[in-house]
Amino acid sequence: MTERHAIYAGSFDPLTNGHLDVLKASLAVADVVYAAIGIHPGKKPLFEFEERVTLIETVAKQEFGEDARRIKVVSFDGLVIDAAKKVGASIMIRGLRDGTDLDYEMQMAGMNETMAPDLQTVFLPASPSVRTITATLVRQIASMGGDIRPFVPKAVVAPLKAKYTSR
Repeated sequence: MTERHAIYAGSFDPLTNGHLDVLKASLAVADVVYAAIGIHPGKKPLFEFEERVTLIETVAKQEFGEDARRIKVVSFDGLVIDAAKKVGASIMIRGLRDGTDLDYEMQMAGMNETMAPDLQTVFLPASPSVRTITATLVRQIASMGGDIRPFVPKAVVAPLKAKYTSR
């Protein structure tokens, strides 16, 4: 039987409990999941690529134990369908928080299907407890000294706070 490889793309800047929720669900769909960090030359992320890799790997080990080895972290700087081809993924994981996400993601799935017919988009609904979480809102809360602990894994709290105390 062939291993099923999936790609789950995002900025992961920072890794949130929402991302973690989708990663956990994706492990039930695929044998190997590539957390693909989008790198955009025009954007300055809060966390450097290597920091995000470390956070994802650390949290995966803490949360998923042995299954953490099934999560691989890669970068991409173009179309996610090209990144999927590069890692041999036949599944593209997309998390959904609400109807607005569904409308947008359906359009993207249609475009991706035209460009990469062998890549199947799989929508995973976010758990109710994490549906409101976005990395943008988490960064805003952290920048104003708010309590980010409900929104990010424990291993992300200190590094995220440090980003704003060092500024």
